Amino acid sequence: MNTNFRAAVNRQGRRIAIAGIGAVATVGIAAMPAQAASWTSSITGGAPGFESHRWSDDGASNNIQFTGCRDDYQDKTVGVTLRKDVTGPDPEYSTAQYTACFGGGTSSGTWKSKGSGDFYFAVNYQYNGVHVWVTKVGVYF
Repeated sequence: MNTNFRAAVNRQGRRIAIAGIGAVATVGIAAMPAQAASWTSSITGGAPGFESHRWSDDGASNNIQFTGCRDDYQDKTVGVTLRKDVTGPDPEYSTAQYTACFGGGTSSGTWKSKGSGDFYFAVNYQYNGVHVWVTKVGVYF
């Protein structure tokens, strides 16, 4: 074989090897399991019983933070109840009373693991007539 042909074959082989490694890396990334992720949002005029969107976790504790709260009756407290989305009545866990968020601070509640599943929180669950606005809602798990 002449040296030019050999060099061309080696270059072609390297290109194929690099393309193959890139394909394996891409498949490896795509095959990674999806991980639960924390999220942030806000609440505008949340009526009693307002429900957040659902999130799935694998049994971690849940921390829910509110920053910048106000309500329409100047009660300066908002009840946050963790709930689990299941078939049939959704179980509810303890209700945290958030007050620091009304003074410009952040209110926070942490619920220990309730097993894996889909969760959400309800605001002022079973209260009458109090709407709430929250500038920043953070859910961490």
